[in-house]
Amino acid sequence: MARRPNPTSKEDFSFVSPILKYLLFIFNMIFWVIAMIMISIGVYARVTKHVAAMACLAVDPAILLMIIGIVMFMITFCGCVGSLRENICLLQMFSVCLTIIFLLQLASGVLGFVFSDKAREKVSEIINNAIVHYRDDLDLQNLIDYGQQEFGCCGGISYKDWSQNIYFNCSAENPSRERCSVPFSCCLHSTDEAVINTMCGQGMQDLDYVKAGVFIHTNGCIDKLVNWIHGNLFLLGGIALGLAIPQLVGILLSQILINQIKDQIELQKYNLQHQADIWH
Repeated sequence: MARRPNPTSKEDFSFVSPILKYLLFIFNMIFWVIAMIMISIGVYARVTKHVAAMACLAVDPAILLMIIGIVMFMITFCGCVGSLRENICLLQMFSVCLTIIFLLQLASGVLGFVFSDKAREKVSEIINNAIVHYRDDLDLQNLIDYGQQEFGCCGGISYKDWSQNIYFNCSAENPSRERCSVPFSCCLHSTDEAVINTMCGQGMQDLDYVKAGVFIHTNGCIDKLVNWIHGNLFLLGGIALGLAIPQLVGILLSQILINQIKDQIELQKYNLQHQADIWH
């Protein structure tokens, strides 16, 4: 009498590499944790604000951080579960999302280079919008002050752009004590200055470029930013490469794992069919 073969007694062979599987899982887990931290920081920064600048959400660092964190969380979640459960659907979704993000980043860089004038106009629009809401959002205020101090600039095109803000506006109807002034971050500070004079920008918009240049930075931040970009192309290229490499690695690992899972499914189908043929 023929003895029935026992599939459990035979050494199981699998096309799916455990090293690749758990490498992709750990890879996604790292970025999943980073996404959680980004979301937490964004929520904390948003909740603890004393003033909510609803009109300026487009440039709100807290909202931006939360959006990026949520997108990262969803994508890496698909990668984590997909690799651990060997789920082709989730792995395909993970790979497609990474590919779309990579192509969008690539297209943004190319379009920004080709349509540099349009990009400059958009940056100018964002900066002017930020100037208008300078006092409405503490995070935005700190970001603008940091940028102006770091680049040694004031306003978008010039220091007179601060007249767009209702507190710094030079109109006679403006009752603000900061009328026709600029933020302290525009001021020229000496290295030995122990205490920063936050009123150093008082009345600077009433002065011409030469007189104002003695006390504050008169050049706008747009030209300074453009010059900084031109002078740091290798640094920006390195940052872009650093962002692209993890995405490409994730796409490559997920596609290899998908192919291995498909091969394993085909092997299981073949084994089942072969076992069925034996008993017929």
